[in-house]
Amino acid sequence: MGENTALKALPLKDLHIAAGAKFGGFAGWDMPLTYPLGVMKEHLHTREKAGLFDISHMKLFTIEGKQAVEFLNRACPLDASKLAPSQAKYTFFLNEQAGIIDDLIVTRLSDLRFMLVANAGNAEEDEAHMRTIAKGFEVTVTPLDRVFLALQGPRAAEVAKRVGLDMEGLVFMQGKETQKGWFVSRSGYTGEDGFEIGLPLDDARPFAEKLLADADVEWIGLAARDSLRLEAGLCLHGNDITPATDPVNATLLWPIPKEIREGGSFVGAEAFRIIREKGATQKRVGLKADGRQPVRGGTSLVTGDGVHAGAITSGGFGPSADHPVAMGMIAKEYADGATPLFADVRGRRIAISIHPLPFTPHRYFKG
Repeated sequence: MGENTALKALPLKDLHIAAGAKFGGFAGWDMPLTYPLGVMKEHLHTREKAGLFDISHMKLFTIEGKQAVEFLNRACPLDASKLAPSQAKYTFFLNEQAGIIDDLIVTRLSDLRFMLVANAGNAEEDEAHMRTIAKGFEVTVTPLDRVFLALQGPRAAEVAKRVGLDMEGLVFMQGKETQKGWFVSRSGYTGEDGFEIGLPLDDARPFAEKLLADADVEWIGLAARDSLRLEAGLCLHGNDITPATDPVNATLLWPIPKEIREGGSFVGAEAFRIIREKGATQKRVGLKADGRQPVRGGTSLVTGDGVHAGAITSGGFGPSADHPVAMGMIAKEYADGATPLFADVRGRRIAISIHPLPFTPHRYFKG
């Protein structure tokens, strides 16, 4: 029962206030949840044009030094030596039980220099985790003080070109340092084409204002960011994956290269191999509730006989899908969809069916 800790403010908070944002707490930060446009229109604007998100609550780190590759191979289940310059990779930090401490993106900037982007709520734990591992390697872990913006949507590339963003040669899951203090990657959390841009505060304000002056661009809040990522079938750490979830049961083996699954020496490797050998007992799945009522995270899933089958981990309404969308963890025996399942909403049962992920097609630019 500790004292309430003050929420951290985004460096560009005054711009969000001027834009009429409504704020709320998320991962220790005072975040813009919605703007006057409203969640539904913000979501659809991103799918149709270009949405601008302030994601400065997320944390960027540089990893550099003679043993940067060896360090990353210990810290994550990947082979950093296989990353080409500018190539980015979705990966994890695991604990010794193979639970997911965080999911993150690592980008190779040069032979011995990498950029790592961590989730807001885990940034301090991630840094401590890295510093513990780094003691055994010739490597420097440096947290960066940056404004972080995401430009997402089918017109993101056109807008980026109009404002002079250096995106030359970048395709999905590639990134580079474009000028002093700037990091630009072609990635995002919406299922759309787009860019994530880390830049110094002095550069960020004029750059954000230039973006907002473009007729195709609107500020988009955290609420629409959530519905966009959920339609795209993308996990939210703390909901869909947690330190109690391993990549096997979370259906997230695909980011781990086959040779690393079998022979990697990453933290949690031994526990991971035991879990993989035994096989998954659960599965992360997409779920669609009958009707129009969204079914929220934490809702229990049961069979017609009332047997507990799992739980919703994230849920809401998908404006582009035009129906409720959810993800959940269910017992493996129900993963084939043959057994009718129900969401238990305060004693009322809502029929729910397994639905392929994503709910809306990914539209990443792959060249």
